[in-house]
Amino acid sequence: MIPLLLLEDEARIASFVTRGLAAEGYDVTCVATGAEALAAGLSGEHAVIVLDVMVPDISGMEVCERLRAGGVSAPILMLTARDADEDIVEGLERGADDYLAKPFAFDVLLARLSALLRRGNGTVPGQPAESAVIGALTLDRGRRQARLNDNDLGLTRLEFDVLWLFVTNPDRVHSRERILSHAWGADADPLTNVVDVYMARLRKKLAQPDAPKLVTVRGVGYRLDAGYDREP
Repeated sequence: MIPLLLLEDEARIASFVTRGLAAEGYDVTCVATGAEALAAGLSGEHAVIVLDVMVPDISGMEVCERLRAGGVSAPILMLTARDADEDIVEGLERGADDYLAKPFAFDVLLARLSALLRRGNGTVPGQPAESAVIGALTLDRGRRQARLNDNDLGLTRLEFDVLWLFVTNPDRVHSRERILSHAWGADADPLTNVVDVYMARLRKKLAQPDAPKLVTVRGVGYRLDAGYDREP
């Protein structure tokens, strides 16, 4: 688990991001005020820090500056609705490593966090794949096409996006929050049942002998079973 500090005072966003990051392997400490973020950040226990700018008492900008003054070297990502050039410049000048404007896609947040952590390790991110294959199932990202035994499955754009997540991460469990954000964006209502509806539609289209199976992991989410021979 990667220890992460999140400063976010909007309860809905805080809950969504915390659950999504937890499903991705982050141990999230979520606070709602600048004072709490400053105290937690100065402990030096977090590998990466995400700060909302517009919060009660101490702004995220000031928290960032104070953390740097206090010797905190962990990468800091500013997360805010203030996306004017001068705001971005101010955040970077006060010690932030990156800046992400709201509304944001959860996948973009994950990619930014991964890049910050990789940067600290001196590694370079690779190029995104354009195709993926599992057994007889092939996905072409450029054409947004899924084929099973060379037969087009006829997926919609959203169905393809959901299946792409699973095919590129076989046997990995994905939370509903992760799936929802990946295909519908961070502004999607976390209480909606749209994920379950689309999973049912994909299962129907993958109900063929040579297709991998979408398996429900109770209380957690779903995974793609690449073994093909186990029942969902």
